[in-house]
Amino acid sequence: MTAVESYLKPEVITQIKRLDLRAQFVVKGFLQGLHASPFQGFSVEFSEHRRYSYGDDPANIDWLVYAKTDKYYVKKFEAETNITGYVAMDLSKSMSFTYRQELTKFDYSICLAASLCYLMIHQQDPVGLVTFDERIRHCLPPKSRRSQLTNILSHLSQLKPAGQTDIAMSLGQLAAMLKQRSLVMVFSDFLTDTTPVFQSLRRLRHGGHDVILFHVLDEAEVTFPFDGMVQLHDPESEETLVVEAESYRQDYTQEIISFREEYAAECRNLGVDYVPLDTSMQFDRALMEYLMSRRSRC
Repeated sequence: MTAVESYLKPEVITQIKRLDLRAQFVVKGFLQGLHASPFQGFSVEFSEHRRYSYGDDPANIDWLVYAKTDKYYVKKFEAETNITGYVAMDLSKSMSFTYRQELTKFDYSICLAASLCYLMIHQQDPVGLVTFDERIRHCLPPKSRRSQLTNILSHLSQLKPAGQTDIAMSLGQLAAMLKQRSLVMVFSDFLTDTTPVFQSLRRLRHGGHDVILFHVLDEAEVTFPFDGMVQLHDPESEETLVVEAESYRQDYTQEIISFREEYAAECRNLGVDYVPLDTSMQFDRALMEYLMSRRSRC
């Protein structure tokens, strides 16, 4: 069985290929800048229409369409419709954890990434891969050809999560590496200090990049389904802690809720899409719900 067959099921393809990952990807101010030029030094062709939304330049409204529909639409240019995507995958050892689910956090993330890569390539948009732990380890340049999906999944299928992580450092390296505005899809459990990560996200957003955080936790990390005395082990620091499950459960679950809420609030402030997931959720259903919500916001 190939890597593609392992991570991308035919029924998932059938579901997602009618959706458009680009629905929310609009580089703010880009078309306005082109109009100010006006279009000097650019080769930009008219592509299609989209509904007018707050912040769009009124100069882009197509008044002929308005006369026919009584609704405001703006012209969409080819420069706005094409995006370059990067899958950024956490390779740290904690991503290899599973308690009782079939998929580890890493495998679950690969399944999600496979679907998104397929979707981008189906849209003829280039997509690349970045893997990281304490720093960026591998990078496959973005391509839109069909063989790119095989290249990405073959590469990921040969990797084994190991070692510690420095998400903030890795995202900072990625921000410095990107030379054009891109869609960055980050897959991680984000089990680290939040403040440095938020700083790196600000840097990515400051560079004009669209960012989606897929916050993938194991089902046991969310629900704490343990009884009696439990030994908790941090796979990255190798530290252990022995607790009594019943007395620890309420404090633990509240910490996880607060942890996710902190990410949700900060991502909302930064204009980053935040998708909290756990490995008990059917990844195709979770992805469909997210993509549908993304489309409804356009």
